[in-house]
Formats: sequence, C-alpha cells, structure tokens
Amino acid sequence: QVQLVESGGGLVQAGGSLRLSCAASGLTFSKYAMGWFRQTPGKEREFVAGISWSGGITFYADSVKGRFTISRDNAKNTVSLQMNSLKPEDTAVYYCAADADYVDYNLNCDYWGQGTQVTVSS
Repeated sequence: QVQLVESGGGLVQAGGSLRLSCAASGLTFSKYAMGWFRQTPGKEREFVAGISWSGGITFYADSVKGRFTISRDNAKNTVSLQMNSLKPEDTAVYYCAADADYVDYNLNCDYWGQGTQVTVSS
C-alpha cells in the first residue's frame, strides 16, 4: 500500500519560514516525480512545486518562485519544501503528491498524502 505522509506544518508569522517533509512508502520512490500542492476552502487545489525523479529538474508556481525550494532525498524516500518569506496568502493545506510521469500542474497525480496545515499570520 502506497503512503505519503506530510509533516512540518504549523503556525508562523508573515516573513517567517517553515520546512515541510513528505515520507513515502510502498512505491519505488526514485521512479516517481514528486511535488507539492495546496488548497484553501472554496478554491481548487493548486500546484506549488515539483521535482523530477532524479532531482535534476524543478518547477515552481509563479506565486512561490524565489521563496520556496523543493528537494528530495531518494536514499531516505523523502521530499521537502523549504518555505521562506511566508505570506498570509500562503495559508493552506499542503499536500504531497507522486506521479510516475510528472507532477507539474497535474491535478491527477497517482498518489496523494492527507495534507498538513500551514497558517501564516499577519
């Protein structure tokens, strides 16, 4: 059974930082592109960042470019999202996702985590 488990969410002041982590199991991690999405009440889930299976290619939504950094450690089966200069509009539930092809703007990824809440106060 494939499981993606997010951690690291919490409450932070605007301008602060958080680091999210996603631990994967039940799949050949190195063969999957990984990514992060986020969703707020009443809005569609949106793509945040993606990384290729080798880690050599990354892609970011314009809204987070220059502030967020995605990385992966295939030896540990984990993917992380370093979030700096956080803004109130970054408040959302953040989801980890895996896909055998690509995750960039892909709302139909093969596997999804349950999400972790990130709240940024003014």
